[in-house]
Amino acid sequence: MRRTLLVLFAVLAIMLPAASPAGAVTDGVADGNAHPYVGLVIFYDAAGNPTHRCSGTLISPTVFLTAGHCTEGASSAQVWFQADVTTDLGYPYTGGITGTPYTHPDFVWSIPNTSDLGVVVLDKRARVGGYAVIADAGTLDALATKRGKQETTFTVVGYGLQEIRPEVLAERTRLRATVRLVNLSSALTDGYNIHHTNAPGTGGGTCFGDSGGPVFLGDSNVIVGVTSFGLNGNCVGGGFAYRTDIATSQNFIYSFL
Repeated sequence: MRRTLLVLFAVLAIMLPAASPAGAVTDGVADGNAHPYVGLVIFYDAAGNPTHRCSGTLISPTVFLTAGHCTEGASSAQVWFQADVTTDLGYPYTGGITGTPYTHPDFVWSIPNTSDLGVVVLDKRARVGGYAVIADAGTLDALATKRGKQETTFTVVGYGLQEIRPEVLAERTRLRATVRLVNLSSALTDGYNIHHTNAPGTGGGTCFGDSGGPVFLGDSNVIVGVTSFGLNGNCVGGGFAYRTDIATSQNFIYSFL
């Protein structure tokens, strides 16, 4: 699982080429049932055509948190919570839970303050065995100047591409990886984004299709960010997530809870 405003992490093509299962988990590990509340979401245009896919997290029985650049412009959505959606014969048209997408009203295509958040309000309750928790306001603020902040780790989860090169590997499998904090206060973060490591061989990272997926604090179920963008199309060199512990995020999220 790796991921790229710079470069956004939605997968714009639904029917990606198949690839050998042998390389399915290269930079992350199969999540199995570790995070059953993380799902794959397909978005549709007004005519009902699937346009792109992202990842996201159930934060209540009917509220699914994802990225604003995923929900922007979409007319409807459908979410699957299986650990492996590859074998769902109805995908991408049937078999998931349908819902209505909403985008943060301040979402913009510019960095650092993108307000890159969206939600899908599901048409029925999702029963997946639990929900993720939104971080308390200001959870990450103490890390901005803390010595040894690079020892802070996050768990990223999503259904994104497993490989970009030498060929695209795009199995619809929920994967997870451990990444480390790089910065919270650079020109690209500025108190709005989390900059984390994103490299094969050092815990893995995020890639196209992981957009909207959760960034959990350590190995908890507490969401501190939502996967947003990367530095290049190869999904290496650093990943960025929009913070959920800041006021603009909390106001938007809690308006649906």
